[in-house]
Amino acid sequence: MIAGWVAAVLAFGKVWSCSWGTLPWLPGKEDLFGLRMDGLSSLMLLAITTTGFLVIMYSGRYMSTYNKEHPSDQGQGRYYFFMLLFVAAMVGLVLSPNFFQLFMFWELTTFCSWGLISFYGDELALQAGYKALLITHATGLFLAAAIIILYVKTGSFAFSAVDQLAPAAKDVTVIFLIIAAAGKAAQFPFFTWLPTAMAAPTPASAYLHAAAMVKAGIYLVARLLISMHGFPPRVAFLLGGIAVATMYTALLFYFVQDDLKKLLAFSTIANLGYMMLGLSLGALGSTMAMRGGLLHLINHSFTKSLLFLALGAVSCATGTRKLSDLSGLSRKMPVTSLAFVIGALAISGVPPFNMFWSKFFIIGGAIRMHSGWGWTLAVLALAESVAGFAWFLHVVHKVFFGKPAAAVAEAHDPPLTMMIPILALMVLSLISTVFALPIIGRLLGV
Repeated sequence: MIAGWVAAVLAFGKVWSCSWGTLPWLPGKEDLFGLRMDGLSSLMLLAITTTGFLVIMYSGRYMSTYNKEHPSDQGQGRYYFFMLLFVAAMVGLVLSPNFFQLFMFWELTTFCSWGLISFYGDELALQAGYKALLITHATGLFLAAAIIILYVKTGSFAFSAVDQLAPAAKDVTVIFLIIAAAGKAAQFPFFTWLPTAMAAPTPASAYLHAAAMVKAGIYLVARLLISMHGFPPRVAFLLGGIAVATMYTALLFYFVQDDLKKLLAFSTIANLGYMMLGLSLGALGSTMAMRGGLLHLINHSFTKSLLFLALGAVSCATGTRKLSDLSGLSRKMPVTSLAFVIGALAISGVPPFNMFWSKFFIIGGAIRMHSGWGWTLAVLALAESVAGFAWFLHVVHKVFFGKPAAAVAEAHDPPLTMMIPILALMVLSLISTVFALPIIGRLLGV
């Protein structure tokens, strides 16, 4: 965690890089390995390392017999192996200086997610792990194809080499990269692996599916945007259309979920659509929306992790996460209830919480484009946000207020090692904009 904050300070307004190593069977003198740290990398490192540290602290008690939903301490070595390897893979991915190294860490995150999703070993978990592996790896092949095209046409794996491609080859390469990013970030039509991936332990879900793995897809698009001087407008419109389709498809699934963890999964999908929407508008020239998309990336990491960990505390104490089985939790688990309410308000874009500001920049950036496309996207995004807020209010009222249900009779707030990460994420859900926005401003030169 400390490394992430140090990186943010060192990369504030600067680019730090080093490279080494070639492969004898690849012609050319370009170094293939190294490190590159700039504003985008440091933004991701803040989310990756901070959330990773808090999730691993939380896991110590969650992955034990204390947990009524999964009362076992078996397989902890395997769990921590995959978790720590995943953190390392994400760090390697965001510090990669070119597409060649990024691809290796990209595939490593796919492997780690499979290990964590299928952790419990029952049929449901194994099927979910295989589905996630299949979809994310299959779309990852488009990343490999894009890298091959780039190298064959330019002799380089550099992010900026995409600008050297002829227009037709550039369009194909960028579209392939968008497909790879859409698969990783659970965008339409590849989103189906994420809800079933909730078979993973809840702390793993908080990290993989809120703060890290799905954000790798957003990172790829953001890295492409800041490395290129001429993003194809047609592809930017396509990206915006995919984002809106993703948001509304996820929203429709809100209303039929009895499993609260799956509700959070569909909320994640919708908010990943928000990030893609901001980036697509940035590709069309809206710096304000681009700023909002990047801000949404880090704000969502903290807020959604808070919701997952609060829900994990509920399932630990009650043995269930079903909406139909829970009510009156605020009387039994006041701190956990407060944490979930704060997370619900933040994820819905209620001021003064962090995600209000990122949604404000995205919607404001769309309006400031002064075009029919911009106004359409702004209205659709605002409507989705209002509908999501209304449903989260319903969920909060049902789960945390009213007469306590039988399942919560013996519930209580979690122990200190689980409570500290929840409290820290509550604070971050309020203040993350304060330290993230200056980094983004320096990155975009605004």
